[in-house]
Amino acid sequence: MSENHQSAAGARIGRDLQLLRDRPQADVLIVGGGINGLAAFRDLALQGVDVALVERSDYCSGASAASSHMVHGGVRYLENGEFRLVRESVRERNHLLRTAPHYVKRLRTTVPIRSLWSGVIGAPLRFLTHRKGKPAERGAALIKIGLTLYDSFSRDHGSVPRHSFHRRAASLRRFPDLDASTRYTATYYDAAMVDPERLALDVLADGRAKGAHARSANYVEAVGAGQGGVRLRDVLSGEEFDFAARVVVNASGPWTDLTNRALGLPTSYLGGTKGSHIVLDHPELLAATRGDEIFFEHGDGRIVLIYPLAGRVLVGTTDLEHDMAQPIRCTEEEIDYFFDLVARVFPHIRVDRSHIVYRFAGVRPLPSHGDEKPGFVSRDYRIVADTVGGGDAVLLSLVGGKWTTFRALGESLADAVLVRLGRKRAVGTWGMPIGGGADFPMTPEGARLWAARHGEEVGAQRAAELLERYGTVAAAVIEAIEEHGGQEDAPLAGAPGYTVAEIRHLCTSESVVHLDDLLLRRTLIAFLGIGDGRVVEEVGAIAAEALGWSPERLEEELARTRRILVQEHGVEAVAPSADSAPSQTLSPSSSAPAAG
Repeated sequence: MSENHQSAAGARIGRDLQLLRDRPQADVLIVGGGINGLAAFRDLALQGVDVALVERSDYCSGASAASSHMVHGGVRYLENGEFRLVRESVRERNHLLRTAPHYVKRLRTTVPIRSLWSGVIGAPLRFLTHRKGKPAERGAALIKIGLTLYDSFSRDHGSVPRHSFHRRAASLRRFPDLDASTRYTATYYDAAMVDPERLALDVLADGRAKGAHARSANYVEAVGAGQGGVRLRDVLSGEEFDFAARVVVNASGPWTDLTNRALGLPTSYLGGTKGSHIVLDHPELLAATRGDEIFFEHGDGRIVLIYPLAGRVLVGTTDLEHDMAQPIRCTEEEIDYFFDLVARVFPHIRVDRSHIVYRFAGVRPLPSHGDEKPGFVSRDYRIVADTVGGGDAVLLSLVGGKWTTFRALGESLADAVLVRLGRKRAVGTWGMPIGGGADFPMTPEGARLWAARHGEEVGAQRAAELLERYGTVAAAVIEAIEEHGGQEDAPLAGAPGYTVAEIRHLCTSESVVHLDDLLLRRTLIAFLGIGDGRVVEEVGAIAAEALGWSPERLEEELARTRRILVQEHGVEAVAPSADSAPSQTLSPSSSAPAAG
């Protein structure tokens, strides 16, 4: 083990990992820190269950980090006959609009339609023949039926308005850049997640806040069956130890079968498909959407989207078979596919690779589906019980699941665990605010008053920005900024919406281990585009000071982050700049990075 990794491991021993090593047992061990594992962790922590969670990478860095940033009922699942899932998804969407209003917002969605009757016969036939038929373009009649049924699932009609239909003239008046062959548009509402990773971190924080019986650590992987449970390995140091548990929950998403195999249980539960997205800095395309998500059908029958988000345009997604032993990347062929779909809707708007600021891909944790076409595979979930650790521990494997239903899924997982522990549910999560959604002001006037009350040092405008970014837990961020200079706090040169003290606070309070944790998941810096790449060094210098990285460790982190940005996200402008030194980004009161 290198000296730098020894020092990194030493720092870890004093934090989350040490809590696991000091007491290497719990009633429940959750393997997987994506949104579903985190939801089960939060729910069990609320019940007072002794629960631990480990994630082999960073929290919310796998499939959960590759979503379309939507909270939706899945209107297209109606065609597959998945009425239970749609009903649950709509209910959970409406619930999240109330319990996580800082991150989940109403999303007006428009569907361009080219025909009236297309698909009316084909859709029922695919349903009756178990989705084996060839998809045909969905016409206005079929979409009208689907949206009427979709509205009916939302009994809480106050959360989102009902759908509406518009003929060609009205549609083109509102969207003048739409393809001229558009005959109708349908408008309905779902919800958007501006920053899914931060919502996941709030779910984690809710669980950890319940006390010492709720522990978690990122960059810790399950590598085999251990004495009475699971053999764990610290990814940074390579050190291993056994962790005993009465119940092990495998919530590792598309890696579920690989995790089970490591635990000595060969399974074939999963058959995930890859979905990719690109993020465009394209003001003309952004304006063409008129603030709506454009949700439509491509020529191959795949439902795709063009989605305005935080000043950028998100385009996705694909649905391709994927071998989990291979890298998960958005390919050049997929990018060409996205350009083709944009041209199908907005034929006069030019889009090319120069507009891409970020790309990402993930694998959906879908059940094994044989020769069934990926688009027709169920998005529902189930829980499968086995044993592990010489038969001493129950193993519950989660198969399937989607972002929108994470609360209900976490509740189902927790209930399955409670049955095995012989315990009863003490409290429910329905109606319980998530993280910064607690006491979040729901009106502009309420937000203004909150910002005025908390902006004495940083200013009301800055307080309002932080409220929008973190919800009401922004109060803790503001307190940390005030401790490091308040209004003297310097904005980042490469991402002026963030400041030095804010990044420092994230480093010390949110289990940051690597530099990419900050750029990709604690902030939206990489997602929105990092320009010439100097912000990578800028944030790296702040992290080095806050986390005690040596100069050598900082160089390793910079190299690692640049490699991830290039290989996994297609970001090319990440080379170190000749006229920028990391220390230049620190505030005047900052000292040089400490040895670590």
